[in-house]
Amino acid sequence: MSAIPSVDLKDFISENPERKSKFIKEIGSAFEDIGFVALSGHFLSEELVAQLYDEIKKFFALRQETKDAYEIEGIGGQRGYTSFGKEHAKGRKEGDLKEFWHFGQYVEDNPRLEAEYPNNVMVEELPNFNSVGKETYQMLEKTAKYVLRALALHLNLEETYFDEWIKNGNSILRPIHYPPIKEEPKNAVRAAAHGDINLITLLMGAHGKGLQVKNHNEEWVDAIARPDQLMINVGDMLSRLTNNKLKSTIHQVVNPPKELWGTSRYSIPFFMHPVSEMPLNCLEDCVTADNPKNFEDITAGAYLQERLIELGLVKK
Repeated sequence: MSAIPSVDLKDFISENPERKSKFIKEIGSAFEDIGFVALSGHFLSEELVAQLYDEIKKFFALRQETKDAYEIEGIGGQRGYTSFGKEHAKGRKEGDLKEFWHFGQYVEDNPRLEAEYPNNVMVEELPNFNSVGKETYQMLEKTAKYVLRALALHLNLEETYFDEWIKNGNSILRPIHYPPIKEEPKNAVRAAAHGDINLITLLMGAHGKGLQVKNHNEEWVDAIARPDQLMINVGDMLSRLTNNKLKSTIHQVVNPPKELWGTSRYSIPFFMHPVSEMPLNCLEDCVTADNPKNFEDITAGAYLQERLIELGLVKK
């Protein structure tokens, strides 16, 4: 496969059974094959997208000491600012050439989770930053809920199987800034080859070259979405749950050609996480003689902790 398939969420949420079935088949096939789709018909308005990009560009343009004040020790980078080069891909020592911000869950009616999750960090210098981030977070979470409902039906589960696990889930919205490259990187790229930790990732900003996906032939394929589309991929948690039936595909963000080193790149992934107690035990229907169980039983919370240590964000 040389391109990322496109799907339209409006097919799934239409009242038309044929359109709904078409969407389920298309997204299921894409996630079994290359693990990525470009999705239109989501719940983000063009105006909201433009507002968020405006706010994050203003934030990353602040003086470094101002941004550093929003880097919170002891929470593994789960909220607020993470400075340039702090995060690295699993198995690599070189830090990625990026800085980023984290918006986290806005918990409803659950004091236990409110106490468990770190508080969102308020940016005093930008009065609209947090409100625009919250609205974007909630629209992406709503989009992800319907995508997971389609995948539940593809997996012969109840349509709302994931609903209870993702309500108040530990999801993260991550605006990323890849600054201009000022000198030859020493074995470092903007984001080294990796798989995502979570259930699914919804990515804003895959509109130009940079993001690449590894297909089954071990070839790197450019993943470019239209401006009205989100790029959505399977994360390792969903891959574990489905015993690799749905593929968590390795992807990377490569450095631009030298003539474009002086430009910034921005992208905004939403990492859909469940609540920590969700079991990631392989679904019975996904374990067969041809595809025996590949993974030990584990909860989402324990798996996340393991991976944050591997990424260098949490110390053992």
